[in-house]
Amino acid sequence: MRRTNYISSFQITTAFLLLFLNSFSQASYQTVSEIDKNGYTYESVTGDPTGLRLYTLENGLRVYLAKNNDEPKIQTYVAVRAGSKYDPLHSTGLAHYLEHMLFKGTDEISTSNWEKESPLLDQIEELYEKRRATTDPGAKDLLFRKIDSVSYLASEYAIANEYDKMLASIGAEGTNAHTSHEETVYYNKIPANELQKFLFLEKEKFSKLVLRLFHTELESVYEEFNRVQDDDSRKAYYALMDGLFPRHPYGQQTTIGTAQHLKNPSMRDIHEYFEKYYVPSNMALVLVGDLDFDKTIQMVEDTFGKLRAADVKHPELPREEPIGTVVSKEVYGPNAESISIGFRCNGIGSEDEKYLTLIDMILSNSTAGLFDLNLNQKQLVLSVSSSPYFYNDYGYLNFSGRPKAGQSLEELRDLMLGQVELIKQGDFEDWMIDAVVNDLKLNRTRQYENATSVAEMFYSSFIHEEEWQRRLGFLDELKGVSKQELVAFANDFFKENFVVVYKRQGKDEKIVKVKNPEITPVRLNNDSYSKFLQDFTNMEAEVLSPVFVDFQTEIESLQMQNGLQVDYIRNKNNELFSLYLIFDMGKDNNEMLPLAVSYLKYLGTDRYSAQQLRKEFYKLGIDYSVNAGNDRSYVALSGLQENLDKGLELLEHLMANAVPDLDAYNSYVARILKSREDAKSNKDYILWAGLMNYAMYGEDSRLRDIISPEEFEAIDPAELTAIVKELNNYHHRIFFYGRDEKKALAALERHHQVPTPLWGYPKARKYLPTETGGKVFFTNFDMVQTELLFVGKGDEFDAEKMAAASVFNAYFGGTMSSVVFQEIRESRSLAYAAMALYESAGKMDENDWSLAYLGTQSNKLEEAVEAMTELLQEMPVVEQKFEQAKESALKQIAAERITRTGIFWTYESLKRRGLDHDVREDMYKSIERMKISDLVAFFNENIRDAKYSVVIIGNKGELDLSSVQRLGEFEEMEVDFLFNYEPEAVKP
Repeated sequence: MRRTNYISSFQITTAFLLLFLNSFSQASYQTVSEIDKNGYTYESVTGDPTGLRLYTLENGLRVYLAKNNDEPKIQTYVAVRAGSKYDPLHSTGLAHYLEHMLFKGTDEISTSNWEKESPLLDQIEELYEKRRATTDPGAKDLLFRKIDSVSYLASEYAIANEYDKMLASIGAEGTNAHTSHEETVYYNKIPANELQKFLFLEKEKFSKLVLRLFHTELESVYEEFNRVQDDDSRKAYYALMDGLFPRHPYGQQTTIGTAQHLKNPSMRDIHEYFEKYYVPSNMALVLVGDLDFDKTIQMVEDTFGKLRAADVKHPELPREEPIGTVVSKEVYGPNAESISIGFRCNGIGSEDEKYLTLIDMILSNSTAGLFDLNLNQKQLVLSVSSSPYFYNDYGYLNFSGRPKAGQSLEELRDLMLGQVELIKQGDFEDWMIDAVVNDLKLNRTRQYENATSVAEMFYSSFIHEEEWQRRLGFLDELKGVSKQELVAFANDFFKENFVVVYKRQGKDEKIVKVKNPEITPVRLNNDSYSKFLQDFTNMEAEVLSPVFVDFQTEIESLQMQNGLQVDYIRNKNNELFSLYLIFDMGKDNNEMLPLAVSYLKYLGTDRYSAQQLRKEFYKLGIDYSVNAGNDRSYVALSGLQENLDKGLELLEHLMANAVPDLDAYNSYVARILKSREDAKSNKDYILWAGLMNYAMYGEDSRLRDIISPEEFEAIDPAELTAIVKELNNYHHRIFFYGRDEKKALAALERHHQVPTPLWGYPKARKYLPTETGGKVFFTNFDMVQTELLFVGKGDEFDAEKMAAASVFNAYFGGTMSSVVFQEIRESRSLAYAAMALYESAGKMDENDWSLAYLGTQSNKLEEAVEAMTELLQEMPVVEQKFEQAKESALKQIAAERITRTGIFWTYESLKRRGLDHDVREDMYKSIERMKISDLVAFFNENIRDAKYSVVIIGNKGELDLSSVQRLGEFEEMEVDFLFNYEPEAVKP
């Protein structure tokens, strides 16, 4: 039953919010059966804002269809109820490895001669079975050498990545897949006119499993396993799941599998798994986008409807005993310390899901939760958050935290659990349940705008065997929960029955590295093609013409009485709004501006405490932010348009009346210094921020130009509040996206007071890129893999290069069918990750960059570096591959539509590049004319002739650095120096 006893202040501030959201009433959601024009029966739900049609084909396949006409594209998912919890006990990691192999083709795809290839694959399968049954290490090695030799023979008939080439040829984007506990999901976003070709291809993909190029892909999985050893968060997660689920596969079978099972794979087991679970009654096809229902379901019936029907019986899995005591675990690694606390619960569709969804939001909603206000906002911790996870069999509520300086993980644990005690005591405000449900509904409204988000909701509903009607009405169920019921549940649920994982800094003595065997590079046969590809290419598709934006027409303007211009785009979809004040200045103009606007979130005013302010915004359903970048800053407000006026009034009040707080400032500075310390133990940040930035800019860079601890100490917090109070005095622009621009203008006139004339910006500091080439920068880090980046400075931005760059990236190193990926990973198995890209600058006076990345094993470093160096000097030229890359680029532009707020922000981006029109039109015409000789010329001028510096992060004790020292002058870089975290640090 819906609650109506709101307290009066909440009733006033949320009247319009509730009016807007009451369209989501539980009574309106009823499942009905209907018949389409083809005579097919489908289910729909009355009042469903997604407009879902849910079909079930005769072979059992579930088909989820919904319209979204924002762009002529369709988000596709093929979901299989086949995850790692169903892996055989003797073959863990199998579901994930199968996911990889589905991209290798069938007896029709990726083969030039199936009759000759098939016997060789059968032979390889038998050799793997013999190797698995053999315990003698020497005999295993001999069998692998035989596998390697036969695999090389089989590769004569294999056509690597033909599946990816076909998808690229239709302009597909985001081609990938993932495997989790209960699901394996394959995804693409395709131009709507290519749907028939896509379905033709995907039907074939799921018709027959062929395990070609098996041992090279297994090498990639080895690499992926070893990369996991470098991920402290993943190790902490595994420990948490092991504690929560000591019997169930959730905790006892990781998706990646064990080292022992990866070393001894069974192709036979993989075939059996595919035959058992990859059947229509265990699968769903999700299509959301610009589609015609009746035509689409007929195409699906003509393709996926032909898949072999079969029954599926999932195994009975172990049940867990209640957790009767606190389970403590410790994980070690180089990253900063953190803590995870998990409470096991029942899964999807249970009462636990309902209550814990509410409790999670009351604890942590990013604005006014108990964690948010009592711990994060008061800076008693570095950060804490809460997240619920619900699976089919069980779920858990997870608390995550990072300690502030000098704080132990045990102290952090007690602070988080202390907030749980407040829930148990009912010590939270009465309006919170209604507020969090409305927050969830607003977030769902935003999701409904996005085809990908809607499609994800559909496949998740399928995987969890959840009726769509129930998912739509779930938030209304939450609305019916009383505070008394929630408190009673909390007291019954939260006891000494949790698992806590302490992620401490230190050497991990449990790392198990999978040894990578020597592999003979296989043939790629890029010039070959199967009959299936020929038939696929000959299929006709309706031509899709590109649509370009006239920004002057799409972006309209109003003017305030004070002279400020308000650009706006009308929201034609719902009652939500976004409002931005845009300042073309940032840290480059005033180094204390980012500090000041970030400090603001910890301050109150003469009227409200900091905590009260956050509550007031949350009651209104309004989000606000004040952010300062390097050369641009924003004040942003978003939410329900009916509350724009009150939200803007509150935000302007905060900015004009913020009261400095010395204690809050000191805690804020301590947070910054602790975050710096934590960053020094993050290998990704060291590589992609510290090392890459140093290769690009040297010592004089934005990254190193930071406020020192001594300078922090000298700052008066009142200086920072003064910066915020004066922000509106500077020249700025306004952008509004919403239903009623006139009401927005009226709100701005009432609350956004500015002086006349507005102030000009302080002069910006310039940071100039360094010349690259002939240098190698290395940082030692305790890790299993080695990561390396080639960095080459290009010319200043030239719009004429954008077309060639887009085709080059698709051809050379930006996709799974690209030259770099195929040569380094597919053929030679030298790296798990390999890419190379030409990046166009974001501003007209900045430089383009050429980048190439490798993530590899230390023992492969020399070969991988040599392979990448060769490719950067001599690009393989394959006419067919070029035509595919060109066709893909054209089709992606033709299917792209810039809509909603994207119109404004795209125009802003173009203006920064000195452009005043939709550059895609120029690119499209240029790509149409492009020949392979143009691509070669682009490569020679921008890639081959570039001078590269190289940055590397890895374990010095495991590396033979002589292979990279030949690339240039070698310097070992200390982390403190890279980030300038210690002013007294000297260059190594």
